[in-house]
Amino acid sequence: MLARLHSASLRGLDAEHVDVEVDLSRGLPCWTLVGLGEAAVREARDRVRAAVVNSGFEFPLRRITVNLSPADRRKDGSHFDLPIAIGLLMASGQLNRQEKLALTAEPHQSYQQQADMPFLIGELALDGRLNPVSGVLPLVLFARKHGFHHVIVPAGNEQEAAAIDGMHVYPAPNLLAVVRHIEGSAMLPPASITPDTALLPALSADMADVRGQQQARRVLEIAASGGHHLLMTGSPGVGKSMLAQRLPGIMPPLTREQALEVTRIYSISGDTSRPPMNLQPPLRQPHHSASDVAIIGGGGNPRPGEISKAHFGILFLDELAEHKRIVLETLRQPLEEGKVRIARAADSVVFPARFQLIAAMNPCPCGYLGHPAKACRCSPSEIRRYISRISGPLLDRFDLRIHIPPVDREELSGMQAGENSASIRKRVLNARHIQYHRLGEGCVNARMTTRDIERYARPDAAAAKLLDEAMNRFSLSARSYHRILKVARTIADLAAAEQIDSSHIAEALQYRGEELFDSA
Repeated sequence: MLARLHSASLRGLDAEHVDVEVDLSRGLPCWTLVGLGEAAVREARDRVRAAVVNSGFEFPLRRITVNLSPADRRKDGSHFDLPIAIGLLMASGQLNRQEKLALTAEPHQSYQQQADMPFLIGELALDGRLNPVSGVLPLVLFARKHGFHHVIVPAGNEQEAAAIDGMHVYPAPNLLAVVRHIEGSAMLPPASITPDTALLPALSADMADVRGQQQARRVLEIAASGGHHLLMTGSPGVGKSMLAQRLPGIMPPLTREQALEVTRIYSISGDTSRPPMNLQPPLRQPHHSASDVAIIGGGGNPRPGEISKAHFGILFLDELAEHKRIVLETLRQPLEEGKVRIARAADSVVFPARFQLIAAMNPCPCGYLGHPAKACRCSPSEIRRYISRISGPLLDRFDLRIHIPPVDREELSGMQAGENSASIRKRVLNARHIQYHRLGEGCVNARMTTRDIERYARPDAAAAKLLDEAMNRFSLSARSYHRILKVARTIADLAAAEQIDSSHIAEALQYRGEELFDSA
C-alpha cells in the first residue's frame, strides 16, 4: 500500500514543498529511504522504527520504501520523522482514517470528509515522544501559504508556531497522541496564544546604573534615535561594555512583523537563547575569536550568522581590534545593504542583516593611552600597528566615534543614579516618529539615501560653512560628509528642529573622534 503526505524542506529562511511517500510491498523486510536526504533524514529509519514499536503499534515486516520528492533537491532536518511515521501507519492500515478526512474549522470537533491531512512537523524520540525541531516558523508559514489551516507540532514548539495568524496549531506530546487526534478519538488541545504585552520582557540592565559619562549617554541616545553605528574607545573598565549592553533598553520595541522575522531567523538557526516573538531588539555579543562563518553565516547547509541574529537589533563587537581582519572586512557590505548573500557551489541563499554595529576597543595595546593616572607603555609603532587593524573603509562606516574617559573614584561614589532607560526611550520614540513621518515607517536617519539627505538634511548657511571648514581640515571623505549630515539630522530631530543649524553640525563633528586615528 502507498501513503502520501505533504511536508517541506528548509532552504535559507524559506521552505520548499516535499512529498513524503511511504510504500509497503512484498519482499524481504528492509527499509529504503530515497530522495537526497542528509544524515539527520537518513537516521529517521531507526528513530521511526523504535517510536512506532514503543507507542504500541506493530512495525510492518514488509519491504518499506520512503521517498522524499522531488528527488533532486537536498533535504535536511529531523522534522520529517512525524510525517514518515504517520505515513507508515497509514500504509500498514494501523491508522483508522477514511479517505480525505481533515480538521473542520472548529478546533475541538472531529474529522469530516472535506480536505486533506493536517501539516505534520516533529522529531521522534525512541519512546515516541515528539522533540522540538528547528525551523518550525518557516515551515508553518509555508503550510499557511499552501492552503493548510491546521498543523501539528511538538509541544516544545508551541509558542513559535502559534505566532502565525490564521493557523490552528496543535502541540502534541507524542506519536500516540497524534494518531488519536487524526483518528478523531482524542483531540489535541489547541495552542495557547501569548498576549503581546507579555512579549516585551522587563529590562535587567538600565541606564540608571551608569554614573557620570554624560557625553557617552548622549551619544547612545543619538545612536538609538537614528540607528547610527557607534565606535567607543577608552581604557579598560571605563564602562564601554556596560553602555553597549544598555542600548537595547532605550530603543523602540520591535513591531510584530519585525519580531516575526527575527524569530524566523532564530528558528532556522536552531538558537533557543531568544524566546519566540520577543519584542525587545536582539543584542548579539560574539567573542573576538569567532570565525567569519560564525559572524557572517554559512556552512555546508547555510545557516544565519551573528549579523543576521542581530537583525533589527545590536551587534556588539568588544575588543574590535582583536577580531580577525577578514571578519571585520566582511562586515562592510552587509552594513550598507542590510543583507548578506551566502554563495556555495550548489546553492546560494540571502539572509537579512539590518543590524546596528556597536564596537568598543582600547586606544592602544596596553589600554592606557591618554589615561589621566596610568602611563601608556606602548611605543608609537605599536600604537600604529594596533590602530591600523581597523581599516579606513570600515572606520568610515561608523557615524559616531567617541573616546570615553575614566570616572574618578571619589566622583563615582558621590554621584546619584543617572536618568533611567524609560525616560530616555520616550525621547528616542519621539525622534523616531519624526523620522518615520518624514522617510516612511521603519526608516531611520542612518538609512537615508543621498537624495533623502539633499531633501531633508540640508544645513543652513552658517552650518554649511562650518561643515566645509571641517571637511578641509580633516580631509573627510564624501561618505563622512553624508554621515555627519545624518547625525546632525538626528540631533535636530531630538530637539524637534526643522532646520539643521550650526549647533547640530558642531555636535555631530564632536563625535567623529578623528584625533586617535589621525595620530596613528
